[in-house]
Amino acid sequence: MHLDQPLSDKEFNELDKFLLSDRCADDGMTMDSLHGYLTALVIGPEVIPLSEWLPNVWGAAGKQAPTFKTEKEFERIVGLISRFMNEIAITMEVAPKDFEPLFCEYEDEGRAVLDGEAWAWGFWSGIDLRADAWEPIWRSPIAPLMRPIYLLGAEEIEEEEMTLVDTPLKCHKLTVEIEAAIPEIYRYWLPLRKSPVATVQRAEPKPGRNDDCACGSGKKFKKCCGAPPILH
Repeated sequence: MHLDQPLSDKEFNELDKFLLSDRCADDGMTMDSLHGYLTALVIGPEVIPLSEWLPNVWGAAGKQAPTFKTEKEFERIVGLISRFMNEIAITMEVAPKDFEPLFCEYEDEGRAVLDGEAWAWGFWSGIDLRADAWEPIWRSPIAPLMRPIYLLGAEEIEEEEMTLVDTPLKCHKLTVEIEAAIPEIYRYWLPLRKSPVATVQRAEPKPGRNDDCACGSGKKFKKCCGAPPILH
């Protein structure tokens, strides 16, 4: 399984089925909200480690992960999510204008309308992980491009703003505006994007896996602080 391979229809459906199953919390992300969430992570101001953003995918405020049957199943699902994210990253890097958010579409009074609420909520959840880092964009010339995401995705909006999202057609127009805004938001953060971890020069050599652990436990490093995390 290569990260640069887009999900096949079968794999897309496999991930969709898992996210909708009882294994995930009722407030877990669906494929459209996950797509919005991953998009915010890809184009935002900072690179966020998977260990921090993944718990939110499962719902229940990120405090309860699904019970995976095996470690192999865990790796399979996380691998699909990672490839789903990488599809977004590759598209933004190669052809940002071709980026298509995963919006729902339905019929309203005989017209096909787009519903970007779940996608925008996912994107907003990604913003919330680094709200302070996102702050400069609200004071930038492209701040108006963020407004449709806020109106459709924020947990709460002002009472006077409710009239802007009170019909399917109004939400459709905001959804279309989001699609046009994403490449511009990507371009805004591209030269400013930072890694979450600064390079640190070690004062001492890195301990070998068979050396005694520096924490004083008396165990070998590989069986103490250097041990891999245990999956539950």
